[in-house]
Amino acid sequence: MGNALLVILLILAMGATLYALVRGIVTFLKTTEEELKNGTNGPSESSLKQNKMMMMRITFQAAAVLIVALILLMNSGK
Repeated sequence: MGNALLVILLILAMGATLYALVRGIVTFLKTTEEELKNGTNGPSESSLKQNKMMMMRITFQAAAVLIVALILLMNSGK
């Protein structure tokens, strides 16, 4: 029963990782040349969104790795 719950959590974490990755890439592709050449101070709104999505991806990916480690740890004694 415990492994089934962890596998479901792992699938959700992997799905969330993929979602954040795709959203970050889509945001990156929507960045226009004008935004890149704009001389405003600080990062653009697009850059901030890209950064946020990639941080979410790293967080979800770390959660997935921890879940895998937990599954392996729970099954190592069998």
